[in-house]
This record gives sequence, structure tokens and C-alpha cells, in this order.
Amino acid sequence: MKGHIPRVEKEEERQWILSVLDGHKGDYSYLVNRYKNKIYGLLRGMGADHQDAQDITQETFIKAYRKLASHDLDKNFAAWLYTIATNLLKDLWKKTRPIACLPDDLAELSLSDNPEEEFIRSEHRTELHQLMQKLPPNYRTTLLLRYTNDLSYEEMCTLLEVPLSKIQNDLYRAKQRLKHIMTHQEVKSDEVFKSI
Repeated sequence: MKGHIPRVEKEEERQWILSVLDGHKGDYSYLVNRYKNKIYGLLRGMGADHQDAQDITQETFIKAYRKLASHDLDKNFAAWLYTIATNLLKDLWKKTRPIACLPDDLAELSLSDNPEEEFIRSEHRTELHQLMQKLPPNYRTTLLLRYTNDLSYEEMCTLLEVPLSKIQNDLYRAKQRLKHIMTHQEVKSDEVFKSI
């Protein structure tokens, strides 16, 4: 089920957090490695350029480390990180005008035994993210949080500070608009959606 970390993984993550809080600072790298690509991808999907996304990703982990003791261990750690990252991006946008960019180097490719399949997946992923840039920012963000970052509806409501009905409506409309764009550009949606 989307939006829920398996219990074993959640408990393992909790142990890493407790270890860091217990003074084992080096253990924080586990959490960084686990979430850095997802945060970077979320920021890029929201319209941050490559450099800003990298900088904010790094700043997110610094801020999270400093405030780690205040994180509620019963809450989703990923959602907490995404909140920090999106707030940092909003702060940046208050200072500068956001410029939507097409992604040029999306999340790192996973290792595959078949380089040809991996290349095709990579092409589809790039194509999908380029198509998503044509959506309004709120639709793009909602899609990324739900399907790329696996947040639950409740976590998305908290993060975006909107009611559940708005999340559901935005997701529905975003998918409809994306399908419409794909149809007009003769993109095979089944192929592309497999890459998310």
C-alpha cells in the first residue's frame, strides 16, 4: 500500500534515529543516503533548478540533524524531511522568482542486469518528468508526493496544509490532465507510468 513504510523498515529507521540521538553522529549518513534522491527529485519536480535542488537537499539534512531531537518518532520521518525541504524551497522563492526548469538529471538509475531495459526506463522517466512540467505546480507536487515519495493522503494533508478533499481532487485532475497531454503528444501512457 502506498504511503506506508513496512513496520520492519520503520522500526529500523527508528533505531538509526535513536542511535544518532545517542551520539553516533556517523549513523546519520544512513538516513541521508535513504532519502537524498527522493528529496532532490521532489524539489526538481516542484520547479527548483539543479543547483537549488542540490543546495536545499543538503540544507534539509543539516536542519533535520539539528532538530532531530524534536522529531516525533511515532510520525513518518520522510514526511518530516519533505516538510523541511518544501518550506526551504518556499523561503527561497520568497526571495527570488521561481523559474520552472526541465529536469536534466533526474534520480539516479537503479542498477539493472539489463542495460537496455534500464535505458528505456530512464527515457520514460525523463519523458514523464518533462510532461509533468506542463502541469500546474500544485498538481505536479501532489503527484510527486503520492507516487514518487509514497506519502499517504494524511501525510500529504499535513505537509501541504490542505484538506483531504483538495488532495484527492488535485490528484484526480492531475492524472486526467497528464493523460490528456500524453494523448495529444501520442505518448504511450502505460509504458511511461511504469517508470514512476
